[in-house]
Order: sequence, then structure tokens, then C-alpha cells
Amino acid sequence: MKAETFLPDDYRPAEDEPFMNERQLEYFRRKLVQWKNDLLDESKLTIEGLQDTTRNIPDIADRASEETDRALELRTRDRQRKLVAKIDAALRRIEDGEYGYCEETGDPISLKRLDARPIATLSLEAQERHERREKVHRDE
Repeated sequence: MKAETFLPDDYRPAEDEPFMNERQLEYFRRKLVQWKNDLLDESKLTIEGLQDTTRNIPDIADRASEETDRALELRTRDRQRKLVAKIDAALRRIEDGEYGYCEETGDPISLKRLDARPIATLSLEAQERHERREKVHRDE
């Protein structure tokens, strides 16, 4: 196991340092791990909440409302489950030395984009091309 890289609390990756150096990788690794932990904590609270609210509600309108709330909550959790899988994939890319590089072009993904969306796998240009292609296929 490698030694942990020291990062000051106010550290932000900068364009004037080597791309994906140890400090940047550690910054994004911590950001991803924290995001994943937050999602898992929310998920636990949801499961506990769903277990607590499993009760017989006599009023049909109240029951329907609760079922709608439950379905919405489960859809949200499903999206978060998929997000956790993307976070895990990003953490694997960090370990493999592939993090921060566009899957399509191999070019570096901008630090601003990674800071805003740490699970990004495409550069902004490649993402825009991808979205334009999707739109063309949808319009056909």
C-alpha cells in the first residue's frame, strides 16, 4: 500500500502543475470517496424510512400518495445506485492511471470539468459530439 499524499484542506488542482500528479489524483480520489459515502448514507436513511413507513393506511388517497412517494424515492435510489457504480469505475481509473483522460480521444479532460463532474469519462468536446450524435439518432 502506497503512502498517503498530503493535501492541505484548501488544495484545488491547478492548470500550472503537472496533469494528474499525485496531489491531483488524491484530491479527486477523496472527492469521489466522500461523494460515494454521502450517497450510501442517504441510501441507508431511505431504507430505514421505507421500513418505518410500511403500515396499513386505511384512506385510499393517503395510501396512493404514500405509494407515489415511495416509488419516487426508489427511482431516486436506483439513479444513485448507478451513480455509485460510476464512482467506483472512476476510482478504478485512478488506480489504473487512466483517470482524467478522455476515453474517446485520450486527451486530458479539463480540471474544471473533472471538479464539477468527477465521474466524467469524456472531454467536453467529445461529450458534445456524443450528445449531437444521440440527438441526430433520436430525431431520425
